[in-house]
Amino acid sequence: MPTLFRFVVTLTILAGIAYGTMFALAMFVEPKKTEMSVRIPPEKLNPKKN
Repeated sequence: MPTLFRFVVTLTILAGIAYGTMFALAMFVEPKKTEMSVRIPPEKLNPKKN
């Protein structure tokens, strides 16, 4: 039983660290806002019907 308890505690601590890291990234890192343009081939805009 102590081995199972130690395993569960270890998993809980690792999950808490992962959650804390994701929370910190979401709160403290600002994404860079840049303009984006994507070229679309004419074949995709007006596909030929068979």
